[in-house]
Amino acid sequence: MDRFIQRSRPNSAAQAQAQPASVKPNSQRRSNEPPRKRARLEEVKDSYDEDVSSEPASVNGDDEDHEDMWYIKERAADSTPDPDADDEHARPGHQTAFESSLPAVATGKEAIEEYESMRASQLSRDETDTASVGADNRRWVRGRSSIYVDAFNFALDTVMEDEAHLFDAKEKRIFEEWRGLSYEAQYLYVRLFLRKTALWHRVEHLGYHSDISDMPAAIATLLEFRSLPDGGTSHSDEESPEDLQGRAFDDTFCFADDSDSCIKTVEEAASLLSLDELRGLAKEAKVQGKNKADLLKSFCRASAQQSGLLAVGLRRSSTNGSTECVDSHKSQDVNRNNHFLNKILAITGPLIRLSEPVFKLFERVHLVFYRSTEWTEKSLTTIILAKMARRNYPEYIVCRSTNIFPSRRHLLDFELSMRKEFEVDRVLEFNGPPGEEGFRKILDIFDSIAPRWRELIREERSREDHVYEFGEGGYLRRFNAGHAFTRIAHKAAHVLGRLHMYKEEHKLLTELLDQRLFHPARRGSWYQRKALLEERYMWEADPDPISSDPEVRKKQWQRIALATCETALEDRDCHLIYHYDLQKRLLKLEKRLRVPRRLQHDFGHVKLREPEEHTIQGVQMVRNDPENGNTGRALSTKTVWLDELGDPDEDGQPRHVSVEEMCLSYYRSQGWKGYHSEGGIIRTLFAYLFFDVLFVYIPNVFQTPYQTCPLDLHTDAFYPARASQINHRLVEIANGEAERILREVHEREHETRTCVVGLNWDFDVEDLAELVSCFDGGALAAVCKVIAQEYRTRGGGVPDLILWRACGDGASTNGSGTGLRKGEVMFAEVKSANDRLSDTQRLWINVLTGAGVRVALCNAVARKMRPLS
Repeated sequence: MDRFIQRSRPNSAAQAQAQPASVKPNSQRRSNEPPRKRARLEEVKDSYDEDVSSEPASVNGDDEDHEDMWYIKERAADSTPDPDADDEHARPGHQTAFESSLPAVATGKEAIEEYESMRASQLSRDETDTASVGADNRRWVRGRSSIYVDAFNFALDTVMEDEAHLFDAKEKRIFEEWRGLSYEAQYLYVRLFLRKTALWHRVEHLGYHSDISDMPAAIATLLEFRSLPDGGTSHSDEESPEDLQGRAFDDTFCFADDSDSCIKTVEEAASLLSLDELRGLAKEAKVQGKNKADLLKSFCRASAQQSGLLAVGLRRSSTNGSTECVDSHKSQDVNRNNHFLNKILAITGPLIRLSEPVFKLFERVHLVFYRSTEWTEKSLTTIILAKMARRNYPEYIVCRSTNIFPSRRHLLDFELSMRKEFEVDRVLEFNGPPGEEGFRKILDIFDSIAPRWRELIREERSREDHVYEFGEGGYLRRFNAGHAFTRIAHKAAHVLGRLHMYKEEHKLLTELLDQRLFHPARRGSWYQRKALLEERYMWEADPDPISSDPEVRKKQWQRIALATCETALEDRDCHLIYHYDLQKRLLKLEKRLRVPRRLQHDFGHVKLREPEEHTIQGVQMVRNDPENGNTGRALSTKTVWLDELGDPDEDGQPRHVSVEEMCLSYYRSQGWKGYHSEGGIIRTLFAYLFFDVLFVYIPNVFQTPYQTCPLDLHTDAFYPARASQINHRLVEIANGEAERILREVHEREHETRTCVVGLNWDFDVEDLAELVSCFDGGALAAVCKVIAQEYRTRGGGVPDLILWRACGDGASTNGSGTGLRKGEVMFAEVKSANDRLSDTQRLWINVLTGAGVRVALCNAVARKMRPLS
């Protein structure tokens, strides 16, 4: 299969556990969470799928009725900005689902060499078969062990042990031949497997000489043709014609191809040359070009033209008046092409590439193993290194289910759906503005899969009612072709809106909302768009109007839009972040329809408040720009300030700190306690309060013993699968039980410092307990619900500072929630000059103020500037 690469963002929460800094006493504490000022959603996009919920069409209501913004804003906030990049490499820093669930471990060169040394010594002990071999006699010998080969074979062995039914007899024979390859041949194959797929590699540039002692022998092993058994394949009854990608093997196969047998055209060969090499060859052929593309085009055109006339049967006369045979001239032209072809191959030297059918087969193995369409070199090594790491993991039941893909047909169906989704993404994302032609192409793709999509929805409903137990369907559905097809339908709805086909868009949105199984996190955006269409456009697009009077039709559709908003607010799968915009539209429609006051909705209990405005003055240190003679602010947006109110440095002088630390010192001088942690302390609180919920038994989400979170935490399947447990815990938190839960988890797990995603053990438990006791129970529950619904997406945008202070007299106060609190909590977003709020920051401010939490917009103003030495 083509390399399906998802542009998912890294999981900064997991990384936060790697090397936490000590948390200092009250006046100096600084948590070492993910890099400050970088936890913005726009900067840390996904997954990793594919599908984490999106922004509402409008966060602050400014653009709520713009017809083209709902998809664009959602796409900007989607943690998987559309899974399959047109790049065949996974970009550095990307994490697969497995990587996100594993602890942060060292994966550098030293860690890999340590592992390989350990493995080589183990192999030496096994071969000597004697107990007298001392540790000093065991040393690492290159060519005996590699983490890459071990990880590749671990994936293959795991899949064949649990899910061998997904592969036919010929494919299993290929796996047997693979196991019989020499170590060096396996090593070379795996390293090429991690490179670009359909790429020729010059043998002289391969390298790996420290790991492969006999490169020609390793290459010859991969190029060797091997026989396959006859028959053994039964696809005809269960595969559609497009699924025939699984039937790529004849009677023989090889692991790699060589240039002599596969490169037959000058065009293909010339594309393998570097620019300098192509220039030299073009000079001989007397062609010119400005760049490599022009040179390549001119060279191939010249080669074709020289043989073009004789190829159509023309004859030319010789000097003695006779006519030469056309076959003779054809032979001359072929020889000329062969001359250039040989010339090119002489420049490149021998070439090798992985055989495409076998490559696709091993990619399918990795798809089954990782339960993901993405893996990287780091994916291969991380799971092996996690086994070596001396960490303590939570107690949970490991369950690698074998029914992720019930049959080979389901696997190939899923693979096909990924291809279709890739086609849509390529039109929308990778080739500039799609235009009407691109939009029509997307609609054609959707029309081709729509019948199968509807069939898969019916099948999944039946499974949900009669097959799945204990919530296992939620995560399994991500490996159903219907998941990708629903995403295509979502994007087709956007295209219909752009083409002003509102009737068809409304029908498709209704169809999306009628099913509750795929992409539940998108339901809020679908409701928003559907209500907008009903309010603004459907009175004209209605194919069967109830009246010829436009005002009557408008009133009718406005009432339908009002009902849509009510349904959305009652829908348990419509996430909290969408409620504010839906409430605004509902109130607006009630006024337009002149609904009696007694029947109107009242959302006063969740009415948003504007953030408080605080201004803090300080001394800013300015770095001069020697090149431009600039004595103003440095080009970097990271400013440096004097911490006049905090503890001095070793010389007794004010420390140079960030603007957030300067503001934090000011608030501490006003009696507040706090941290500059952005989303770090919120994730730590969530890990404490939902520890038991995170590791409750759910089938398929714990597939190794080395996970710090379930595999579905970063997906929209997490919340629905545990809705009962999560809602029960939210009620406990709202009733003021957060401090008790936090202390119980800390007492049970702190001694072993159990690895849990997002949990930083260096935060003082007394500070955390005091913080949650100052939190209004209902407000803390609302914050936790947002995190539970959209763990990955809502990591960014949390205000910079979290502050709290207990009541001076020790008396408890009662806020808008039911839980008693002993103080007050405030979040502060720090802004310096020319800094503006992002959409994700506005969203968090809305969530917090809607829950009754104080939020301050803290403007840092320089009352004095000093040069920074």
